Amino acid sequence: MTEALIAYAMPKTIEFIKSAVLAKDYPQHRMGEVAIAGRSNAGKSSFINALAKGKVAKVSSTPGKTRLLNFFNMEDSYVLVDMPGYGFAARSGDEMQDWHKMIETYLTTREALRGLILVMDIRRSWTADEELLKSFSDRQGFPLAVVLTKADKLSRSQMLQAVSKMKKQSGLSAVFAASALKKTGQVEIEEYIFENWIKQ
Repeated sequence: MTEALIAYAMPKTIEFIKSAVLAKDYPQHRMGEVAIAGRSNAGKSSFINALAKGKVAKVSSTPGKTRLLNFFNMEDSYVLVDMPGYGFAARSGDEMQDWHKMIETYLTTREALRGLILVMDIRRSWTADEELLKSFSDRQGFPLAVVLTKADKLSRSQMLQAVSKMKKQSGLSAVFAASALKKTGQVEIEEYIFENWIKQ
């Protein structure tokens, strides 16, 4: 990757744009958007902060705190959209219904959406929840990539095995391991996003 591409594809900082629930409140811009989904304890906020090289997304000790769609400007390269985590059982029935409506509205109507990153703890297996999200992305026609966080919890050989296993379980070739603690994996993920989703 050239120095120019690195400068464009690897933002040094992320600027928070706004939070939104309704489509009428989504920010207006001409950039492509990359959405991030994952379980409430998958490490989404830590992953975003690792990309930003700073604390732009709040990391909570209580999973499931994110209730809105949070839009971040990746230095005018693209917009990152942090979606509320799924699998948070403490929410009420009404909250879950509103959550599903908010997420589905964004994923089905946002023309700027270029792809979806599914963030998973590297120690977890592919489940029916993830398969539903994959099926949804297939139906809507946008690409899906998996980022396995907390890779520092495993040895290198275990990490490689986990990535290989996830590729088989998910049927996806775009599977990456990352560690916010060791700051590894972010360059590879950014390069993939830029080359396959944003540059097109």
